[in-house]
Amino acid sequence: MTHVSMHYPIFGPETLCPHCRKMMTALTLTDTYLCQRHGAFEADPKTEDLVHLQSGRHWRLWDGQWYRQHTHPDGIRFEIHEALDRLYTEGYRATKVIIAQRYQILINTYLEHSPWSDKPQSGRPRLYGLPVEFSPDSEDDPRWQVINFDLDKEPGIPSNSPHFRLFD
Repeated sequence: MTHVSMHYPIFGPETLCPHCRKMMTALTLTDTYLCQRHGAFEADPKTEDLVHLQSGRHWRLWDGQWYRQHTHPDGIRFEIHEALDRLYTEGYRATKVIIAQRYQILINTYLEHSPWSDKPQSGRPRLYGLPVEFSPDSEDDPRWQVINFDLDKEPGIPSNSPHFRLFD
């Protein structure tokens, strides 16, 4: 007798939509999940990617959270910018951006390289004014196969904040 779980895609009978974070149900005997708002997602059992069929965007799951897998530098840059905005609204400032090594070639031409700067970390590339490092090899730390970046942070308002401040 075949177990009923064998009839569902790899993430089980339900999973969260990576766009709206609402529960979407699996279609039995397929590798597809259906979000009422965003349509069909196909689960690839070999890569463990969740692919939005309408847009072709790929997502991977790590520690209960979906991470979009970028194919264009603007996607990763936009995602980092959004995270910096979130930090700012939570009362933090970023001190460094660590980007997954798999994006190094993709994003390298968009990084600021300023060897003539008088800043102490001037040899390091920068993005949005922050020093950039690339992650360790994903074989040493498997989360970097899935997550895109990490921000080192500390409490406070960014010194080079692009946000309009009413009262300083």
